[in-house]
Amino acid sequence: MRYPFLLLTLLCCNTLLADEAAETILMLGWDSHYVSEGRDNLSAGGIAWSGIQHSRDGLGAFVLFGRADSVNYAELNAGVEYCFNPLESVEAGVGMQRLEFYGDERGHDNEVYAYLAYQGLSWLTPSINYTYATEASGYFVELSLHSHWQVNEQLTLTPYVTQGFDFGYASQTHDGPNHLQFGVEACYSLTPSLVASL
Repeated sequence: MRYPFLLLTLLCCNTLLADEAAETILMLGWDSHYVSEGRDNLSAGGIAWSGIQHSRDGLGAFVLFGRADSVNYAELNAGVEYCFNPLESVEAGVGMQRLEFYGDERGHDNEVYAYLAYQGLSWLTPSINYTYATEASGYFVELSLHSHWQVNEQLTLTPYVTQGFDFGYASQTHDGPNHLQFGVEACYSLTPSLVASL
């Protein structure tokens, strides 16, 4: 990658009424570069995001909207997912989403995805993510290691490393290892219902 990129996010979490099984998350964020699958999706600048997610008993629905700050591009993602624990220390999820792209070129895609994360170790979380895109007729796999460090009651640091593998999802000309990504995420609780991450 030629340059580092920055992601700023504010999350506002609220439990609705007295029902502790339901949660609504409002999100605002900004990426200095829109990087995914090892590629910068925009010719210049970054992208601002806003979204909402509601979940209850593992079943959730979400809408995410992004608008580029330097080029004519916007993206709308909407989907549903189900998260569950097949084993005591294993978290899993499946979902599907619709992606709509607006700007100089109009496009869309449908994605089906699944993930597994092992949470039996306090210091390391290995995970695997799988995404299949119907329009691209390809899939993408990411293997990740995350380590969560609780610095104090408000601040958590999470160094991570991710290896991506592309099979017709991002490129039609290459199958196999795609990119190696590493970084650190910082999450700070401003209030019990407001979190900032970097």
